[in-house]
Amino acid sequence: MQDIKEAASGFLANRRVAVTGVSRTPQTHGSNNVYKRLRDRGYEVFAVNPNTDLVEGDPAYPNLKAIPGGVDAVVIATRPEIAERTVHECVDLGIKHVWMHWGPDGGSVSKAATDYGRQHGITVLDGGCPLMFEPTADFGHKVMRVIYRGHVPKSV
Repeated sequence: MQDIKEAASGFLANRRVAVTGVSRTPQTHGSNNVYKRLRDRGYEVFAVNPNTDLVEGDPAYPNLKAIPGGVDAVVIATRPEIAERTVHECVDLGIKHVWMHWGPDGGSVSKAATDYGRQHGITVLDGGCPLMFEPTADFGHKVMRVIYRGHVPKSV
């Protein structure tokens, strides 16, 4: 097992990252914040939303398989039952880094998805948010990391 800082650092070392659950109505979804922050910090980021072709002014893809050239890591910001399907897709595509987002309004963490991913060699961060850790962190997310520490795993 890795401690959360080491696992977060390993996840964020991947520069091609998909974010699932991004929305056409960004004010209602934390996943859009993650998407924009990664994009603004120089990551090659891909929006995944099967219900639209455009998110935050960028192309959106219906699933991970549709992303040209694939990705190295995935932030899952959908309902937990969808997270499980996404982790299965990650296994099929050979993606080795998954972060299931958890925010104040709930989260994407699924025990079944976490177990399945880990059984298939994926490093699964099951809680918290990539924006709580450097190099993508901001002051607000650092504070949330302390306030919501019960939803940020200590190790993965």
